[in-house]
Amino acid sequence: MAGSPPPGQGYPQQPQGNYPPPGGYQQPGGYAPQGGQPGFNQAGPFGVHPSGLPYSDKQKQTAAILQLIGFVGVGGIGRMYAGQVGLGVAQLLVGWATCGLGLWWSIIDGFMMLSDNNTGTYVDADGRPLRPN
Repeated sequence: MAGSPPPGQGYPQQPQGNYPPPGGYQQPGGYAPQGGQPGFNQAGPFGVHPSGLPYSDKQKQTAAILQLIGFVGVGGIGRMYAGQVGLGVAQLLVGWATCGLGLWWSIIDGFMMLSDNNTGTYVDADGRPLRPN
């Protein structure tokens, strides 16, 4: 072909397909080609929980601290932050309906979040475990 570079020279072949690639991301960022290259992570930017599920973009400590402020009358905020809006609203309404006595549910829930040893018990709205830090 006239005007074509000789074989082995010219522009590198561009990747085909959808972005991000179906295989995942390369750590610490950017795209990784298909295959098992070092640093290849199928879960995305936040890593993988020991159970194999990808970590959430929400932090467990932040959710726990927001739960602990339930003593001021706004229980369930940490659950709402994590995406579990129904449970957060339930904690808020129980606190209000019991004139503050039910806010202990939210406060105890916050302490349990802080003491969780990365078991994956606390998840976001998509079912991904909250990340530890």
